[in-house]
Amino acid sequence: MTQQTWDEVGGLLPHDEFRAASEAIVSNIEQVIEGKTATVRLALAVLLAEGHLLIEDVPGVGKTKLAKAMARSIDCSVRRIQFTPDLLPSDVTGVSVYNQETHDFEFRPGAVFANLVVGDEINRASPKTQSALLECMEERQVTVDGVTYHLQTPFMVVATQNPIEMEGTYPLPEAQRDRFTARIAMGYPDPNAELAMLDGHGATDPLDELRPVSDANTVRQLIGHVRQVHVADAVKQYAIDLVTATREAPDLRLGASPRATLQLLRTARAVAALEGRDYVLPDDLQALAVPVLAHRIIPTADAQLARRTTDAIVSELVHRLPLPHDRKRSPYDTRPTGEGNGRAPYEPRRR
Repeated sequence: MTQQTWDEVGGLLPHDEFRAASEAIVSNIEQVIEGKTATVRLALAVLLAEGHLLIEDVPGVGKTKLAKAMARSIDCSVRRIQFTPDLLPSDVTGVSVYNQETHDFEFRPGAVFANLVVGDEINRASPKTQSALLECMEERQVTVDGVTYHLQTPFMVVATQNPIEMEGTYPLPEAQRDRFTARIAMGYPDPNAELAMLDGHGATDPLDELRPVSDANTVRQLIGHVRQVHVADAVKQYAIDLVTATREAPDLRLGASPRATLQLLRTARAVAALEGRDYVLPDDLQALAVPVLAHRIIPTADAQLARRTTDAIVSELVHRLPLPHDRKRSPYDTRPTGEGNGRAPYEPRRR
């Protein structure tokens, strides 16, 4: 059987079908994750943008549960990797084993050969093992003993790490962090959500009862729909200006890469589609700047001494950078010239 590669996806879906499928996934995940709608929607946007997600927060706030809930909401292949110091690269990618019956080597796929790969506590593995993910995350393929194996679509790595645990950890290098489309933090739930969690999670784990509401083929169609979302030239230039600002900021010694620009636009397409639009607004780029760019940049020593976080630096750059404007007609409106439906040139984002 021919293996479907990552580039073979569906086309444009009717808006009502896209909305119904995406909302079903979000609602299903929220049965496990209480009061974190924005975080859940961003995680889904990363999946539809064909990216990878890094969940970084303190222990016990539901990082692994979010990753598992997303995986179980989609009826596709899922593998979980518990990263430890003794984990080997072959445990991730696979290994060739000699078969005494056939007198030849046969390849046994590793845990990365799945649609959704959940990597728990990724910073506990050695740099050698972490590097086993570099090729598959960027090129959607794995090379073992000179043979290249393509991965199926959708393919997403959802990794978790605890920022405050220093002993026995290996911080992710810049090349590894740059391959994650977005970094999010779960945060503590509000009192009402935590009370609902006590009622719902006190006796049983709702994750055990979670059932799939979508499948791999539907996700491929959703990805194909997101690819068709229009991005005007003015918005593309604004994305470049945002990334360029990180390279020129005096508080940063390493700015965002061109890969960051691509993933910023891809994620903005997914966010626009989830909000029912077929075009990207500058608001989308502003909202995504911190989760998409902040984990890729490195502050200077002076900025670190001043306790300036990368999130704060990116937020300040977004605030200072002027928005593109064209009051005669929105550059993000894909309707033919002459049509109109009473919307303002810059339609406000739907909440």
